Amino acid sequence: YFSLWYDSGRDGYIDLMELKLMMEKLGAPQTHLGLKNMIKEVDEDFDGKLSFREFLLIFHKAAAGELEEDSGLLTLAKLSEIDVSIEGVKGAKNFFEAKAQALSSASKFEAEIKAEQDERKREEEERKHRRAAFRELKSAFTQ
Repeated sequence: YFSLWYDSGRDGYIDLMELKLMMEKLGAPQTHLGLKNMIKEVDEDFDGKLSFREFLLIFHKAAAGELEEDSGLLTLAKLSEIDVSIEGVKGAKNFFEAKAQALSSASKFEAEIKAEQDERKREEEERKHRRAAFRELKSAFTQ
């Protein structure tokens, strides 16, 4: 979930732009300053981006009531599909890993469908080419 959906740079972190896109996709866009503040709230190593551990910390803080009501992180936690107060941080980690696995499977399925569609297009183009070649050959004999 973490890396497949939002870590578009595939570097193991969610940077400011990736967080911006995440919040937009979740229907809760944030200002540039709001995004910086979101990262700052859980950025344990002060690198200006979120690691997977820091991402999970959002849900831990939400469950513990440690986030302000107007916090973008609280919004993110509420928009997620898991209640950390019930599942715990380990449960959230398992949920996101399972979600990533499901997305990976869905991506494979989509790739298979696309490959089948591409194959059908290629076969149709080949048929058109053969028909055109046949018509050309036929016209040579009928003259």
